[in-house]
Amino acid sequence: MKVFKTLLVVSLLCCFGLHASPEKLQQQFIDLMVNEHQFSRAEIESTLAKSNVNQAILKAIARPWEAKPWHQYYPIFLTEKRLDKGIQFWKTHQKTLARAEQEFGVPAEIIVAIIGVETFYGTYKGKYSALDALVTLGFHYPPRAKFFRSELAQLFLLAKEEKFDITELKGSYAGAMGWGQFISSSYRHYAVDFDGDGIRDLLNNPQDAIGSVANYFKKHHWQANQDIAFKATIKGNEFQQYLSKSLKYSHQLSQLQNAGVSIEASNLDNQTSAKLFEFAQPKSKEYWVGLPNFYVITRYNHSPLYAMAVFQFSQQLKQGFNTIQVTQEN
Repeated sequence: MKVFKTLLVVSLLCCFGLHASPEKLQQQFIDLMVNEHQFSRAEIESTLAKSNVNQAILKAIARPWEAKPWHQYYPIFLTEKRLDKGIQFWKTHQKTLARAEQEFGVPAEIIVAIIGVETFYGTYKGKYSALDALVTLGFHYPPRAKFFRSELAQLFLLAKEEKFDITELKGSYAGAMGWGQFISSSYRHYAVDFDGDGIRDLLNNPQDAIGSVANYFKKHHWQANQDIAFKATIKGNEFQQYLSKSLKYSHQLSQLQNAGVSIEASNLDNQTSAKLFEFAQPKSKEYWVGLPNFYVITRYNHSPLYAMAVFQFSQQLKQGFNTIQVTQEN
């Protein structure tokens, strides 16, 4: 029903001239690729002709997991099965993770958590054609069509640079690919050849994925050896003025404290940038204070639910891995 409504809105907008038709948008895209990126018109037209509009993609984007309340969201990711596989992944790639942590300043548990949440350690890298996904969303999903057309252009450039067959690339319904689910622009800008074989392979090479996730976080200003978030206790009602849907940090820790927000972190500077988050439990709400590194996690996926799941999973991974290390030493 949601997909039908979306397509109906698109049709109405087209009729009243408020939104360009998919055909016109496609022609504009072809002109862009020819004039700005020096592709041949025949190549772009031929490739687009091989794509298909996928209704399942429109259905998927209409019901993202991040729309769930916290108490329904976190059980998807914080499972014993994912934890066990994550610890095994850490053990297998321990040297690579240690090198990534040293070079980029991003702790191993965060890298392992990201790859675990994104693809269950390479198990679920996506079943959709990346080309179909970006064509479908770029030309038939008005709410974010401009963004997805930009990613489609990036996909063409990526395929050309890395010598990929663009019609064979698979990923998520939003066009994210590989072990770390990088969208096309992120692949181009943040992927690294971490095993030194001359190829930036995020599709099949976990070592490159580890280095690239770490590089992504560093480029988004991850602060090495700094805290991420603290659970908070609340007094009074003044704290509510600091709750907002925006992910941007516009307050300092001292402001939250003055509004009745308390955390157990005596080593933090009161001038530290901080943001208050509210997470829904079945019969209550819990509050967390996110620090700058929490904001960096939301650069990977613009959702506080996602960032909190990654953070909490990373702590489980760290505890589990350290326990195994101590047991082996004894």
